[in-house]
Amino acid sequence: MRIVVDAMGGDHAPNSNVEGALLAAKEWTDTEVILVGDQARIEGLLQERPSNLKIVHASEVIEAEDEPVKAVRRKKDASMVVAGRMIREGEADAMISAGNTGALMTTGLLVVGRMNGIERPALAPMIPTLDGKGMLALDLGANMDSKPEHLQQYALMGSLYREKVHGIAKPRVGLLNVGTEAGKGNELTKHAYPLLEELPIHFVGNVESRDVMNGVCDVLVCDGFAGNILLKSIEGTAGALFSLLKEQFGKSLKTKLAAALMMPELRSLKSMLDYKEHGGAPLLGLGGLVVKSHGSSDANAVKNGIRQARTALQNQLVESISKEISGK
Repeated sequence: MRIVVDAMGGDHAPNSNVEGALLAAKEWTDTEVILVGDQARIEGLLQERPSNLKIVHASEVIEAEDEPVKAVRRKKDASMVVAGRMIREGEADAMISAGNTGALMTTGLLVVGRMNGIERPALAPMIPTLDGKGMLALDLGANMDSKPEHLQQYALMGSLYREKVHGIAKPRVGLLNVGTEAGKGNELTKHAYPLLEELPIHFVGNVESRDVMNGVCDVLVCDGFAGNILLKSIEGTAGALFSLLKEQFGKSLKTKLAAALMMPELRSLKSMLDYKEHGGAPLLGLGGLVVKSHGSSDANAVKNGIRQARTALQNQLVESISKEISGK
């Protein structure tokens, strides 16, 4: 299998992308890892070069502040666009980028292309849960406005992803809502509820946001507007909690000693809430496998993203979704 890494995307590009790709190439010798970007800069960061690590030169970069559609259309030789084109033309099987999220979504739509039968691809990151298993949530920001039929497709794609990539035999699928009763919600959720009931999935009904981190479902379905607010709220709360703990533990010698004793447990807690452990968020519904890594991904996060892509390819995720959608 061939996995492309957008070497120039992300806050720490190209260093973290090159390092992560190198770690992956050394661990999985059956996988060809392809770095796309400024060849001279990439080669300058490589102290060694495994035979399964390739470089494809791209002369342009899509920056974080670039307007997504204009950037994708004008910067034909941007590393992200070149990577997407390699997927479309069959030169690679999956791509990973920590770059501009809007531009990656645009690349997915305009360059890679949508899967037949899918109206709106969805961004599907993992949200940490207290049981450590995590929950796949979609859509968390790719589409601000959704129709009930879109949520129905998200539910099916999310269920298949957790089954194929995470090995969950019967994923529990919930619909984000303001109450657990079937009749609760706005027009979108009220119309989406019966559509999810029709699917060949394990639909557990409505899920309130306060219960999300308790592991009440394996897949959470929502529109991109509500989903992105949910994600940012969780990230902000986690960040504030650790800041408060740091402040409290640093107040006196007594609390500093307590912090030293609790350090292993605190590190474990932080790791459980760390996005880097999950690698990235797939853009489900495209004709090829595209994974969005966090903008501040380090080498370990990039490597985990490649691992995630390998598992999805091995379990024929895209083909499975396409088969289910076309068979409806």
